[in-house]
Amino acid sequence: MNNPCLYVISDSVGETAELVVKAASSQFNMTEFVIKRVPYVEDIATLAEVVSLAKLNNGIIGFTLVKPEMRQFLIEEAAKYRVEVFDIIGPLIDKIQSSYQLSPRYEPGTVRKLDEDYFKKVEAIEFAVKYDDGRDPRGILRADIVLIGVSRTSKTPLSQFLAHKRLKVANVPIVPEVEPPEELFNVSPKKCIGLMISPEKLNDIRRERLKSLGLNDKAIYANIERIKEELEFFQKIVDKIGCEVVDVSNRAVEETAGIISNIIHKR
Repeated sequence: MNNPCLYVISDSVGETAELVVKAASSQFNMTEFVIKRVPYVEDIATLAEVVSLAKLNNGIIGFTLVKPEMRQFLIEEAAKYRVEVFDIIGPLIDKIQSSYQLSPRYEPGTVRKLDEDYFKKVEAIEFAVKYDDGRDPRGILRADIVLIGVSRTSKTPLSQFLAHKRLKVANVPIVPEVEPPEELFNVSPKKCIGLMISPEKLNDIRRERLKSLGLNDKAIYANIERIKEELEFFQKIVDKIGCEVVDVSNRAVEETAGIISNIIHKR
């Protein structure tokens, strides 16, 4: 007798169905099963063909089909040829629908789409951490967005906030004594966003920052003339790059992130 053949039919990749079938067949360690996956099934002709093969090879069919008409056809076709079938996902969809009075989307591959969305978000967050505060200028060329600004213009929180929208963000601090990385002038200006802030507002922010650290708020870091010098240098850099500038003076991080997202999406 040939090894038992288990067919796995899905209107998506079929990973879920195959894992269930493998888990079930693994309980029979005296028998080696042949598992054949048939993914991305979109028509009843393919279903009919698999039923014929299963009939020929005395196989069993496990399936994850979310569209009711496809599920019904397969069940009826299998019954006609006396082929055993097992609906892996359908009964649970029906139970959720009846118990909670919800309408299914009947859209194949939604689990995979959710997983991809999650992993893209994680990747973007890791990117923002790795290329925060100009740590590695190579990230500038790989980023979806490059934020440019003097210290305390919310570059890091903005990078993290935008990362949750699956955008890869690098940020570069602008300091008069330090020449910006060469990559900043090689990347497309459309990817760059300058973060402007009023000298008075920045002065307030920096003084509070120094106080929170137990330091003297009269330090050069919070000196208004020094701040003006930094902002003048910042303006020269963004003029050289030719990028758009967003004023963050009186905006929450969420509001600024929304403006930046709109700018990038429009492009």
